[in-house]
Amino acid sequence: MHKTTLEQWTLLQKVVELGSFAKAADETHRSQSSVSYNLALLQERLGVALLVQEGRRAVLTPAGELLLNQVKPLLKAFDWVETRAATLRNGMRTQLDLVVDNIFPRARLFAILRQFQQRYPQTQVRLTEVLENAANNLPVYAQADVMVLTRRQDTTGRGEWLMNIDFVAVAHRDHPLGAAQQVSEEMLAEWPLIRIAESDPRQNHSAQESWTFSTIDAAIEAVQYQVGYGWLPEERIQTLLTNGVLKVLPLSHGARRATPLHLIVKKDLAPLDEQVELLLQLFKA
Repeated sequence: MHKTTLEQWTLLQKVVELGSFAKAADETHRSQSSVSYNLALLQERLGVALLVQEGRRAVLTPAGELLLNQVKPLLKAFDWVETRAATLRNGMRTQLDLVVDNIFPRARLFAILRQFQQRYPQTQVRLTEVLENAANNLPVYAQADVMVLTRRQDTTGRGEWLMNIDFVAVAHRDHPLGAAQQVSEEMLAEWPLIRIAESDPRQNHSAQESWTFSTIDAAIEAVQYQVGYGWLPEERIQTLLTNGVLKVLPLSHGARRATPLHLIVKKDLAPLDEQVELLLQLFKA
């Protein structure tokens, strides 16, 4: 058996935080004598003085500060366990599966996740980023509670329009296409088109027409290294555009395209629980 208890260490922490036995007693709904007894017992069993009185304030001794700092992670972990148990007892979900297309703006995504975590710290979010239409995505879609995809609906749920992602045709500033005043289809045909994965297996592009990369970051780097030109998400390359590393191509048929993203909810999530409701609100905000 352990000589000391979590309760005693919690009381010590409260006394130090609040500065007195009386305030700690009020905070923990105990009598002052109960707090004093437990802390005296704690110090007796350890054989170490943990507190010293400075005026009206109780402060830690060097040994007390060292030991309490070592115990604090245990107290925090125990609080987490109890809160987790309360979550289970109240029937609240402990996990939420989220699938997001890789073209969704990263800064916005992590801002959403941060706000969600602050509201529901006991609900773990399993985030999976995908490139749409890849064959190995089907099991991921089936497990997801909420999805953000380019398609409007999925076999597992129906969705609504969320936002448009702008793609721009770009090349490196030192690439021959980047120096042109006007870029025609004939000029484009001379250089590889950098593609982000193969979003549509029905299309059959020859090696001369396009080079395919499995991630957005790899496609961006390929354009940076002047392998070819590409249609890339404007938000992901904004810094490169601002710094002049990449240039938007002056295409005769337009250098901008919009791809819609849709917010899809699992069909059998009815009625929606409060965690899913909040996540949907954060995406729509």
